[in-house]
Amino acid sequence: MGTFGDTATVSVLIVIVAIGAFIVFSFHSGKRKNREICTAIFNELMKVFKPDDQTFTNIGGVVGHHGTFSFKERGLVSRIDVTLTLLPRQAPLYMPISKFLMRNDRLFISVYMRYPPPGEGHIIEKGYTGFQGPEITNISRLHEMEFQWGDLVFLLYYEQDRMIDRFKELIESLPNPGPIRHIAIVPDQRKGFILMGLQQEPIEAYLAPVYEWLSRVFEPYE
Repeated sequence: MGTFGDTATVSVLIVIVAIGAFIVFSFHSGKRKNREICTAIFNELMKVFKPDDQTFTNIGGVVGHHGTFSFKERGLVSRIDVTLTLLPRQAPLYMPISKFLMRNDRLFISVYMRYPPPGEGHIIEKGYTGFQGPEITNISRLHEMEFQWGDLVFLLYYEQDRMIDRFKELIESLPNPGPIRHIAIVPDQRKGFILMGLQQEPIEAYLAPVYEWLSRVFEPYE
């Protein structure tokens, strides 16, 4: 007849084995899920950008990926850099903390143009300001206004009034921002920047209008 201590030991071992099995299962299923997300995202990026050449680099195991899309000497775009950061689905013990800090997978897109834009401007979801969103370097010299875009509240930072009209064009062409959280026009770098907080839905329907809009903003002007 077993003692209480023996029964308790067996119970503890069963719990340890169950936890270990859960961690192993989560590790493999999480890796597979992140790879599927990465493949789907980069396939959509290829459809939108239509580059002449591209390179993809793993920068953080299954949670960090980088892509560079290059273009020949034609058109307005010279290069696009993309960084995809994924939630650590392969690490179930850390996942809740990461979910709290990141909220979701993120896609950072930097579109480098051949011509400068007419001025600096940013639209950023109000919830992404502060520690969760990118820092706006020249925010002290930019004007600020708040507006509704779809169901979300955004802040617009602009250098010149004509940038307001530029962003109005985008919002009229894309009534729902979807996963878009920050769009920036950076003159000194000849760069357009897009931050997307990824959900389960495809990004192409939201990214394509923004990409086309960026091309219009960066068109040569007098």
